[in-house]
Amino acid sequence: MTDTGTHRRTPSTATFTSRDPATGRPLAEHPVHGPEDVARAVERGRAAGVRWAALPAARRRAHLLSWKRLLASELDAVAASVAAETGKPLQDAELEMLLTLEHLSWAARNAGRVLRGRRVRTGLPASNQSASVVHRPLGVVGVIGPWNYPVYTPMGSIGYALAAGNAVVFKPSEYTPGTGVLLARLFERAVPGFAGLFTVVTGAAGTGAALAASGVDKLAFTGSPGTARKVMEVCARSLTPFLAECGGKDAVLVTADADLDAAADAIVWGALGNAGQTCAGVERVYAVRAVHARLCDRVVERARALRPGTGPDAAYGPLTMPGQGDVVRRHVDAALAAGAGAPLGGTDAPGSADPAEPSGGPFVAPVVLVDVPEDCPAMTEETFGPTVAINAVADVDEAVRRTNASRYALGAAVFCGSRREGAAIASRLRAGAVSVNSVLGFAAVPALPFGGSGDSGFGRIHGAEGLRAFTAPQSVTVRRFAPPVDLTSFATPSAAKARAVALTRWLHTRR
Repeated sequence: MTDTGTHRRTPSTATFTSRDPATGRPLAEHPVHGPEDVARAVERGRAAGVRWAALPAARRRAHLLSWKRLLASELDAVAASVAAETGKPLQDAELEMLLTLEHLSWAARNAGRVLRGRRVRTGLPASNQSASVVHRPLGVVGVIGPWNYPVYTPMGSIGYALAAGNAVVFKPSEYTPGTGVLLARLFERAVPGFAGLFTVVTGAAGTGAALAASGVDKLAFTGSPGTARKVMEVCARSLTPFLAECGGKDAVLVTADADLDAAADAIVWGALGNAGQTCAGVERVYAVRAVHARLCDRVVERARALRPGTGPDAAYGPLTMPGQGDVVRRHVDAALAAGAGAPLGGTDAPGSADPAEPSGGPFVAPVVLVDVPEDCPAMTEETFGPTVAINAVADVDEAVRRTNASRYALGAAVFCGSRREGAAIASRLRAGAVSVNSVLGFAAVPALPFGGSGDSGFGRIHGAEGLRAFTAPQSVTVRRFAPPVDLTSFATPSAAKARAVALTRWLHTRR
């Protein structure tokens, strides 16, 4: 929620300018919504949410599928907005839209099944009661979204929260406000009669803080750990529940019997796709020493063929956020100063360009590092650029130890000749999601929960867990008949209570 846009104040409101990150060209003007604007959005959402929650699950499903179909029809327009505001290639924006449609469809179609009430066993002391659990909508969910995947990532909260019966107030990143506004506009077209159910407020840090303090019933945040802590402090003042997805330092483990061509192809895509600006992208690789050199050769060969830019032949676009090039430069320079090698890129590689600005402006050429000390920022901090560090390890046990030593724990991948052994290695990793013989495979499966721990945040989106995350479980008991001995009545004789206690104690000593 860094306030870096161009702002101006008029007598009635303040605005900021969204820009093309590749050229700096102005794209559009958007209002800076303050606390009063946010409060009104939450109030409208609460009124609309009552009517939305009262609908049968099948009606909500029909409305959300109408929105899904409209998003599919308008895919070109939404993808063009994503590409313009982030700088990513149009095909990458289209892929983001395809994943979004899959998730929205799953949430809409499965919410009724996942969230319907269920009967539970009562046990002997409450055998005269029937018991059930229902999942009630929270009310109004606030969502603070990121700029790197401005549709797919926030929709993991928006779509699931709406499917669970809530209203949503969404603050998109100040770098991608137009995409958020377009999503809300299409929702209004697809779901008429529910004005205020899904509202977008625009602005930077101040708007996000206002949303956190607005009295929403839960706040879902995606961003850096530092910003998450600040937002969480605001939520703590009102005990507003908080869900945080804060990025990662994801590792790939490569065993001696792995398919090295498949591993190299996946590593390059996972590390360099979207200019490396992916929370669950590949930043570290641990390869068993016997295959390390061959894997590095394959990664370098593939990465060298990629070119950043804005043309149709560009593999990826610019760094979206100003100043991110400085982070990339710092991580690469520190690794090289500590003795790492750079078979591709790096400021000390013969004939190489500055890794932070290889062609001027925000474009970053691929950087492959090897033998990076584990305490370097390139191994401990999220780089969020088109770089990857590939280190050799003695065996899988060492790879697991190094992977789990990170303070991040979001995603990971394992490349192994045996799928069964790959799954066994995955079970040893401290990561919220793991792919075997692919990277980011879990992102395309809507039924799987997504989230991490440590500096990667907490809570889950997607899947059944993601739907339940935007509800409050309510326990209900119904007395069916009077018990033989009522232990919750002053009228029951003490001797009868004593016999009931003795009987229960006797049963539990023998079970």
